[in-house]
Amino acid sequence: MPDPNPLHIIVAMDFSDEIIASLRAISPRCHIERHFPNVPDSAWAEAEVLYTLRHFPDPAQAPRLRWIQSHTAGLDHAINEPIIRAEDVEVTTASGIHAVQMAEFCLSMMLAFTYRLPLLFEYQAKAEWPEKRHKIFAPRELRGQTLGIVGYGSIGRELARQAEALGMTVLACKRDMKHLSDDDGYSEPGTGDPDAHIPARIYPSEAVSSMASQCDFIVVTVPQVQGAPPIINELVLDHLKKNTVLINVARGAVVDEAALITALSSGKLAGAALDVFVEEPLPPTSPLWNLDNVILTPHISGNSARYHEKAAALFAENLQRYLEKRPLLNRLDRKRGY
Repeated sequence: MPDPNPLHIIVAMDFSDEIIASLRAISPRCHIERHFPNVPDSAWAEAEVLYTLRHFPDPAQAPRLRWIQSHTAGLDHAINEPIIRAEDVEVTTASGIHAVQMAEFCLSMMLAFTYRLPLLFEYQAKAEWPEKRHKIFAPRELRGQTLGIVGYGSIGRELARQAEALGMTVLACKRDMKHLSDDDGYSEPGTGDPDAHIPARIYPSEAVSSMASQCDFIVVTVPQVQGAPPIINELVLDHLKKNTVLINVARGAVVDEAALITALSSGKLAGAALDVFVEEPLPPTSPLWNLDNVILTPHISGNSARYHEKAAALFAENLQRYLEKRPLLNRLDRKRGY
């Protein structure tokens, strides 16, 4: 017998049959239609819930839509969609599902600079055994070094957990100092720092320069606020020690790219690992390509071979909450844009 109160859900993503089956099993009310790569116009009329990456209906097409779950943590590609701006539609992001792989990515970049992996690869490519190798490759271990994390959300908290396990001192910078706990965001079980107890000190965003001056590594994970100036600007870069390495996995615009290039070129900054840029793909004309103290990656730090499974686990948690009329995780703040 058909459910008298079905919940019509559109999944505009190439989730596997197994994932779709697991979502349907959450409740007999869940009536799920998977449409990928395109969503037919006829599907929108009954939809109450939408899981999507880039498919967004006009509000008139989906008059019953009440909740959109994004496949990504950032919504800068969709923030101006009329349906995203509709006040009667709840929007949630995939924040938190990237934390483990992005924290490990940042850690791998820190180790790459510490153990001079790019230079090792150069010698390997030349089939050359370097003279004075013990002097050239004499790392200062991560243990005892200071890591500063700009943006203490799910990624920063998981990085703090991993860094603490290696014996690093962790400092953090957070925009909202009133809410240090992370109880309204999603995180995989056993990860992160929910109560923000790991950092030796947490700074407000206006004190990022003070924090930066003490750090051997600066990792930027802060969300981009529409219209906000770069949080890592020339003043902050001037406060860094010469041995500091900066890692940006947030968005290109949160770092003053021109000031960063100057700092790297002049030796004011030891190095940088950059996964995001103001313009993507990074143009071939960018000076960053020619700097030997930079590791460049093509915006892949959040990737995972288990991305769909991680995303579906978050969606399942939120779907259960939606059915039980409980607050959803990762709700979009439309004013901030994240």
